[in-house]
Amino acid sequence: MVTADQIVSMIQAEMSDAEVRVNDLTGGGDHFEVTVVSTEFADRSLVQQHQLVYKAVQTAMSSEAIHALALKTYTPETWSSVSQSA
Repeated sequence: MVTADQIVSMIQAEMSDAEVRVNDLTGGGDHFEVTVVSTEFADRSLVQQHQLVYKAVQTAMSSEAIHALALKTYTPETWSSVSQSA
């Protein structure tokens, strides 16, 4: 089991400029929804963006500490437009 703070730390260790929000979907510490905003996503496909995040949490995923991870990834520019329309 991992905490939301640990997931934030893992992602920020790989992507230093990342703004990360984590929601524990079940309260059990193994199903998470993660929103990541980073300049590293610029000019990358959605699959490539998700691969960057999965790389950061690979150890927790392979040990099954994280069972499920729903990702939402944005560049700062796309996040700005999404967050303003919400």
